[in-house]
Amino acid sequence: MFDIDPGLMIWTVVTFVALVLVLSKFAWKPLLQSLKDREDTIRQALEMAEKARADAAELLRQNERNLAKAEEEYQKMIREGKAFSEKLKEEIVAKARQQAQREIQQAKEEIQRDVDAAKQQLRSEVADLAVLAAGKILDETMDAQKHKKIVDSFLNQLPNS
Repeated sequence: MFDIDPGLMIWTVVTFVALVLVLSKFAWKPLLQSLKDREDTIRQALEMAEKARADAAELLRQNERNLAKAEEEYQKMIREGKAFSEKLKEEIVAKARQQAQREIQQAKEEIQRDVDAAKQQLRSEVADLAVLAAGKILDETMDAQKHKKIVDSFLNQLPNS
């Protein structure tokens, strides 16, 4: 088993060299070409993955810009809505105050008319009472028209208060 046989050794070397020549001629080139093709495919896949990552990063930045812009527009709309509602509130309050002033003024005018009417009625009644009282005091029969004229002229000479 451990004997060295020179003939076997020569044939082993010749077979090995022949195998290396046959493999280099027929197997190495296709094998190396296959490895090169696989390397190119992997390189392309990595380049495409890098490009996809860059595109995704750009889309992410663009989405963040769009989101910021949308948030800014949202805040602007909120501010405009608040300003509009505040303006509307002020207009409503101003209109309500004006309406209240008008109603107060109308009420004052109505009260003044009622006071004037009451004064006029009171004068008339006072004149009638004065005529009646004067008639009883004087115990003379003077016609009521004459008495009323005398009392009206007296009352008109009095200051209005």
